[in-house]
Amino acid sequence: MDNLECNEVNRARKAPQAAIGQVLIEALPYIRKFEGKTFVIKYGGSAMKDACLRNSFAQNVTLLRKVGINVVLVHGGGDAITRTAEKLGLTSRFVQGRRVTDKEMISVIQMTLAGKVNQDIVQLISEHGGKGVGVTGLDADTIMAVPHQNAETLGLVGEVVQINTAYIDLLCHAGLIPVIAPIGFDEKGNIYNINADDAASSIAIAMKAEKLIYVSDVEGIHVGERILKTICKAEAAAFIEQGIISGGMIPKVISAFSTLDGGVGKIHLIDGKSTHSLLLEIFTHDGVGTQFIAEQD
Repeated sequence: MDNLECNEVNRARKAPQAAIGQVLIEALPYIRKFEGKTFVIKYGGSAMKDACLRNSFAQNVTLLRKVGINVVLVHGGGDAITRTAEKLGLTSRFVQGRRVTDKEMISVIQMTLAGKVNQDIVQLISEHGGKGVGVTGLDADTIMAVPHQNAETLGLVGEVVQINTAYIDLLCHAGLIPVIAPIGFDEKGNIYNINADDAASSIAIAMKAEKLIYVSDVEGIHVGERILKTICKAEAAAFIEQGIISGGMIPKVISAFSTLDGGVGKIHLIDGKSTHSLLLEIFTHDGVGTQFIAEQD
């Protein structure tokens, strides 16, 4: 092999290394900016069902914690609850996307969501070098709730009225990753099933989080074939009026801007089916999903 051929081979070898180096350099200002900040992450959808995606997510969350970001994880688990209920001979019913929850079903939710689902996530984070700790809304009065406005139909489904941020802060300051199962309670000792999106939003507002990140099965807000990188409230209102944003996406968008109004810095909607989407959204200029902001610059 002559010198010309050697130079070509060396350049080919260096190209991937240079690309990796550029990604790391691009991430540096974001790492510095977010050190010590709090991110609330709502974890659900396909990212919870596929083994490779679960591992990728656990790696991402652990890395965020290792670079100094306080990570608070709120998880769903509806499919697991339905499977457990079926094994026990219980039928799952839903009204407007919310699970009808009687006393038997709330026991299943506690057993499944606060049990196996929660602990599986904690264990996976541990396997990747993180320090997760399982939490339910019942621990240290973390999530106080009242009956849902449609309680006559939904049963023991609750709405969040108060978050014990002191307990969550204590865990974060100890270098831990709180993994929260969205179960709440009221002053009478009743236990409630809480929608995970709602719980994550309430926790993010109460903690004045820098970011609330929804990891779901949605790539972001589509306008035609394009995924919007950023959307502000005025644009969202116009897109809803024009029918560009429609169906089940409307309540998600409205909830996102309500959370922004509550004092959270930014909301992100990313696709959990894409490997390492969490890191790519946070630590690269272009991101991979849609971020919600109050106003365009």
